[in-house]
Amino acid sequence: MSGPEFSFSPLDLAIIGLYAAVILGKGIWLARARADTAEDYFLAGRNVVWPLVGISLFASNISSTTLVGLAGDAYATGISVFNYEWMAALVLAFYAIFLAPAVLRSRVFTMPEFLERRYDGRVRTGFSLLTLFLNIVVDTAGSLYAGAVIFRLVLPEVPIWQSVAALAILAGFYTILGGLKAVIYTDAMQGVLLVVGSIVITLTAWSRIGGWQAVVAGVPAEKLSLIRPVGDPGVPWPGLLMGVSLLGFYFWCTNQFMAQRLLAARNLDHARWGSLFAGFLKLPVLFIMVLPGTLALLLYPELRATPDLVYPTLLFDLLPAGLLGLVFAGFVAALMSQIDSTLNSASTLVTMDFISRHYPQLSPSQLKRTGQGVTFVFMLLAVVWAPQIERFPSLFKYLQATLSFTVPPIVALFLVGLFWRRANAAGAFTAFVVGLASGGVLFWLVVVEQAFDLHFLYAAPILFAVSVSVLVVVSLATPAEPGEDVEELLWTPRSFSNESAQLRGQPHWKNYRLLAIALLVLTVLLVVTFW
Repeated sequence: MSGPEFSFSPLDLAIIGLYAAVILGKGIWLARARADTAEDYFLAGRNVVWPLVGISLFASNISSTTLVGLAGDAYATGISVFNYEWMAALVLAFYAIFLAPAVLRSRVFTMPEFLERRYDGRVRTGFSLLTLFLNIVVDTAGSLYAGAVIFRLVLPEVPIWQSVAALAILAGFYTILGGLKAVIYTDAMQGVLLVVGSIVITLTAWSRIGGWQAVVAGVPAEKLSLIRPVGDPGVPWPGLLMGVSLLGFYFWCTNQFMAQRLLAARNLDHARWGSLFAGFLKLPVLFIMVLPGTLALLLYPELRATPDLVYPTLLFDLLPAGLLGLVFAGFVAALMSQIDSTLNSASTLVTMDFISRHYPQLSPSQLKRTGQGVTFVFMLLAVVWAPQIERFPSLFKYLQATLSFTVPPIVALFLVGLFWRRANAAGAFTAFVVGLASGGVLFWLVVVEQAFDLHFLYAAPILFAVSVSVLVVVSLATPAEPGEDVEELLWTPRSFSNESAQLRGQPHWKNYRLLAIALLVLTVLLVVTFW
């Protein structure tokens, strides 16, 4: 069969233009509201309610790279790519129970600042620099590149750097003007539009194919299974347990551009409810974003050599004029969510972890203006780097390999520091340096030199084990620093017991532990169903 024609009708173009105008207008309107302090600009005044926290987390995660990647991977390797999504529900439940109290009590602006409270300034600086690198080179540049690839299908005569620049300017405009408040409100709008568009694509694909029986008869059984054997090229089950969980903890709990929404929550309860709501929103992704890629096996068998074209093919082939413009606007919405999140978090990191520390005399309004300038600079850096991703074998390999070889030391510092009081600054800094250096060596041997074959999901637990070992050994070999009391930055059985007494008087629908259990039960049922 011939492929779809990648073009828009006048009605589609009108809808896309209207959406862009609404987003820009919203950014200008929010910029008029008072955001004179750093807390207003970077954390929306710490007054975000739980539905907005949850939707913003979800919308920022479902980026252009995710939409293209989920559909493409489901087409190429099967629904096992959904393991990244349901694992997020478990990670966010863990956050609500164990990490949220320590983070919200600390009243920090950034997650590197939290590590400084727990250890020292060296660790904060190192984590800030690493996060800035990943936010710009991986998150923002990756999203810009993925969006530009789709736009190149529609406008093949436009160079990729021009598409990248246009996308960055659109997202950077309202982020610079309105700060995190603009980001969160636009995320909420975009998240709703994105889910509606995905549902429409799914229902249309089901109708075209003829239902589940046609899928079972036409799709290999292994591509409809979540739990895959050790040698599976997609998500082998040991990598799921040890690798996906570690990467998920970094992404949802410590990555500034996601954690910033939780730091902006009105209080601890809203942070917990928001994180659990985001975890709940991840579960339907199997049906509305992953399975359409599997259905495409029956619709477009000719795309086997180019799975990244599955998502745009679904868009342009299945949707009628008008509806195509609406759903394409949803794709742009996902792109905007990822870019605005990383730009704002990078601005927060530089302003609060570097400029504010070295220039404490700056007024709140000066810090705000500094943050706006930093956002603009990072927008330019991402625009310059994004076209270079075309040199790498694939976008997915570029994103996942980079995270797997860089973030395990950070996960070790947070987890060990949360549960073990004896972990000290000397151990943390040594573990960070050794873990990062080990990741660099392993990346060179496996990815660059290809000296041996190692799945990237196995690299993460190896580097995590190295980092934990160094942190424990060095901490025990060096004196425990008296320093600032870290009691409030730890999770202890005593604090858990004290909290249990407080929860007894709350109605069940407000009890985050019961909500977390319900989320875990739903997740287990879903995984078992598609085992």
